[in-house]
Amino acid sequence: AGQTCIAPDYALVPEPLIPRFVEAAREDVRRTYPGLDRPGAGSPDYTSMISERHMQRLQDLVTEARACGAKLVSLAPGGDNMTRRIFAPVLLTDVPPSAKVMQEEIFGPVLPLIPYRSIDEAIRFVNSRPRPLALYLFESSPETIRTVLAQTVSGGVTVNDTLLHIAQDDLPFGGVGPSGMGAYHGSSGFETFSHMKPVLRQSRINAMKLFSPPYGRRFEAMMKFLVGS
Repeated sequence: AGQTCIAPDYALVPEPLIPRFVEAAREDVRRTYPGLDRPGAGSPDYTSMISERHMQRLQDLVTEARACGAKLVSLAPGGDNMTRRIFAPVLLTDVPPSAKVMQEEIFGPVLPLIPYRSIDEAIRFVNSRPRPLALYLFESSPETIRTVLAQTVSGGVTVNDTLLHIAQDDLPFGGVGPSGMGAYHGSSGFETFSHMKPVLRQSRINAMKLFSPPYGRRFEAMMKFLVGS
């Protein structure tokens, strides 16, 4: 239910496809979690929120977003269950950038939909925000995939799926900038959790005295030779 650090915090969707995205998401929830939309029934495959505090936090995020003008699209109307801490998945449209749901990691089944008209506009949106821990791109054009990978910065990327880059033990996993420092998995993990101690041994016969003051013509000639000017 989105309670993971690499869950999407928003979806950039081509503006004309927003209605199709909503219907596809609604159908996917109906197929994946049958009974979730029936009060009292629920789905044995849909998880609970970790705590009452987190349940309330999600409700507050949605309430604040709606107060800011966002529209709520419930994907399983009637599926909320306070006793079992079930927060049924919802989409948010027309979400202003100032809403808290666009400023915080959500860690829950709440997905704001952000429309865009061109891939350049989508890239600008991503780059205008803190570097994400994960970026997911759904695209069939190799050129567009190369463009997005080249022009965005993120901790990791999965193309045409979500989450799976973390499951590859030979791919480094980690963040960049605000989303984290360093990486682990495979050899990257060894390097992250180890310290390489650099050691330089100077030869008994060396030319370092030539670089010591007082400086003269020989020093100037050597520096010109070394730096190429």
